[in-house]
Amino acid sequence: MYIKSLSLKDFRNYKNAFILFSKNLNIIYGNNAQGKTNIIEAIFLCASGRSHRTSKDIEMVSINKNEFNVSVELIKEEENKSIEMKYETGKKKMIRINEIPVVRIGNLMGNLIAVIFSPEDIMIVKEGPALRRRFIDISISQLKPSYFYDLQQYNKILLQRNTLLKEIQFNRSLIETLEIWDEKISETAARIMKVRNSFLFELNQKAKDIHYKITNGCEELDIKYNPSIDKTDLSDAENIKNKLMAEFSKMRNAELKRCITMVGPHRDDYDILLNGLNLKIYGSQGQQRTAVLSIKLAEIEIIKNIIGENPVLLLDDVMSELDLERREFLLENIKNIQTFITCTEKDVFMNKKLDEALFIHVEDGNVKIEN
Repeated sequence: MYIKSLSLKDFRNYKNAFILFSKNLNIIYGNNAQGKTNIIEAIFLCASGRSHRTSKDIEMVSINKNEFNVSVELIKEEENKSIEMKYETGKKKMIRINEIPVVRIGNLMGNLIAVIFSPEDIMIVKEGPALRRRFIDISISQLKPSYFYDLQQYNKILLQRNTLLKEIQFNRSLIETLEIWDEKISETAARIMKVRNSFLFELNQKAKDIHYKITNGCEELDIKYNPSIDKTDLSDAENIKNKLMAEFSKMRNAELKRCITMVGPHRDDYDILLNGLNLKIYGSQGQQRTAVLSIKLAEIEIIKNIIGENPVLLLDDVMSELDLERREFLLENIKNIQTFITCTEKDVFMNKKLDEALFIHVEDGNVKIEN
């Protein structure tokens, strides 16, 4: 899988741009605040339907404009494919795949699969569970559109159940309907948690091996699923559903008092451990960054095993964050993967043997290709 071209119109600081890419390494360089990351953002937008920087589409529209257009042409499974995304202020994003309108964003998932690694990804380790859930949810959704639909459905049911818990405070007879909602939310939650458990198990195995190599055997990385229920035997959806139902029954009084759903995928987390210790608490920033690198490289391996080809790799300003040894390891392990690297200086790559590398200079939203 690789991207042939990207078109931008009134996107961030790009008025009009068309870029043809190398199917191997694309090095996007220039001074800060010139628009390098905007290229990465546009590609990731076409892969996942969302920005990795903002939840507000309007923030991606150029100043004094009211809409943007982004489109990519790519090769997947040896076939040409196009993805177009258009947003107009006050309206929903419009998505077209091969010029055919897509009604639901879930239909976008899996058409272009991208793994992104940016300095902000260290927050997967450093911040709270919401960011960790978001990372695995995006990763899994690109591979399993059905998972994305389950997440959407779960969030709707969760909102309705929380509303019911509040309404019961004023009408106690409604408590009789809670069991129906318990079953409904448990069915969807069980499917989500089963997939998360499987994904995190595989991610742990691969990230552990990669991290062992990166650190020359000095550090052992572990990723452990930490769900809101007993985590023994999460391989069967029916078993998970029964555990959730039992937990809802047990938490009934507490939930009625707090008017929130206290069990389910929205309360999940996973622990990232280094040599048995919580990386968030005991790891240095360098160790945390290396762990995230291992996790991202493991994600690439999982994707390749499932779809039979490599995803697109987006490295946004991370080379300067890694020491020489980590940079060398990374460059060695991204061969045969279409990669986009943003940086301020291209000199770090000049003496490397990089097959078919394309240098793209960006200045104030203008792109110049250098051979």
